[in-house]
Amino acid sequence: MPERDLYDVLGVSRGATNDEIRKAYRKLAKKYHPDMNPGDRKAEDKFKEITAAHEVLADEKKRKLYDEFGPDALRTGFDEKTADQYRRWRQHGGRPGQEVPFDLGDFSKVHVGDMGDFDFGSIFGDLFGGGGRRGRRRGQPVAVPGRDAEAELQVELRDAVLGAERDLRIDEKTLRVKIPAGVSDGSRIRLSGQGGEGANGASAGDLYLVVRLRHHPAIRREGRDLFLDLPITVPEAAGGAEVVIPTFEGQVQLKIPAGTQSGRQLRLRGKGLPDLKGGVRGDLYVVAKIVLPEDSEALRAAVAPLQDLYKSDPRAGISL
Repeated sequence: MPERDLYDVLGVSRGATNDEIRKAYRKLAKKYHPDMNPGDRKAEDKFKEITAAHEVLADEKKRKLYDEFGPDALRTGFDEKTADQYRRWRQHGGRPGQEVPFDLGDFSKVHVGDMGDFDFGSIFGDLFGGGGRRGRRRGQPVAVPGRDAEAELQVELRDAVLGAERDLRIDEKTLRVKIPAGVSDGSRIRLSGQGGEGANGASAGDLYLVVRLRHHPAIRREGRDLFLDLPITVPEAAGGAEVVIPTFEGQVQLKIPAGTQSGRQLRLRGKGLPDLKGGVRGDLYVVAKIVLPEDSEALRAAVAPLQDLYKSDPRAGISL
């Protein structure tokens, strides 16, 4: 099945501005996010497709390469350097045996998503008939251990909080990767023996997955603490209330004290990110956001008497 055009995935034109791409992504991410569609596998797959498209089109360099090379630009190890070599190879006709300056370089550091196909060989290996495997010296073969590889692993915030197991496609194999609870940006997950192949009987290298936490449409993160904006009504803010809020571990009841101001933070201890080393878990802060009813004559009449209840100017402390 052919890959979908990334612009079509986000529903924008090829001439879309960065702002148009960002707005399209936010709208679709909110609609298809797993937290908004619990248990819906199709919505989850759609969300991953949307996120992957946004990660390319929101990056100026990646978008430029994609516009020029299409899906080939999404393959493992494809960057500006290899793109330039690819251009020169094509300009010379791309004929086997052609003497074209081409450095396969060190592809031990590659960047991929968490569910995409993964190719540890040179992205041009097929074009050049095996690339670096040519030119074997005569005599006794020397065992050369495989190189370690490094890849980016995009992780949902939910998986970072709860831990998870996910399938990862690696060189036509599917591996089950365990994501420990508490991983954060920069955390490394080692897959032993899944790096570059060793030569002449030597062992393979290891694959190190560098975690990158994906943006969550409703949750902000500061270290191990999480922040959730919670809309509340005027009566709830003034008189207090008990409301149900979502957490990654299920719904909980939260008491809103009487007189709660917009912006007040209510803490839920131990509902943030765990500590990967077993330390104190972060907290979830619920940030109150007072929401007025829709504008109407009745609303204005109802709140007009409140003006007399203010004992001081609420803007008195503002200065520049």
